[in-house]
Amino acid sequence: MEKIPMTAAGHTALTAEYQRRTSEERKRIIEAIQEARAHGDLSENAEYSAAKEAQSLNEGRIQELETILALAEIIDVTRLNGSSVKFGATVTFVDEDTEEEKTYQVVGDPEADASSGRISISSPIARAMIGKGEGESFEVAAPGGARSYEILRVQYV
Repeated sequence: MEKIPMTAAGHTALTAEYQRRTSEERKRIIEAIQEARAHGDLSENAEYSAAKEAQSLNEGRIQELETILALAEIIDVTRLNGSSVKFGATVTFVDEDTEEEKTYQVVGDPEADASSGRISISSPIARAMIGKGEGESFEVAAPGGARSYEILRVQYV
């Protein structure tokens, strides 16, 4: 299996989620199942069904996190440098049509969260930026048509 690149901060966050799910969530769900069982007939017990569903979802996410953490290749972004966009870069760019500026860090798939300023290295916008430097333009195919952007700043922090 391929290694999964991620930042140290992303690895820490996923490890914390794994710890929370295995220690706190498991206990809470088991207690909910036991409480629902105490109510009697399980075939018509909505609380029991909901608790079993929550258990299934939690265990699935735990397995997913175990795989991700086992395959993680932690990349120390503070040791990277350069003037072109690559994994770990924090990139500020401007939409050439609307003049709207955006700043994103290019991170691994499991830690991506656009609302927090982190985009996946496999996302269309990150793939279009890779290898480009400050002052260069790139184009991204979007549902409403192609969008053009210009890179203003590339940092490794």
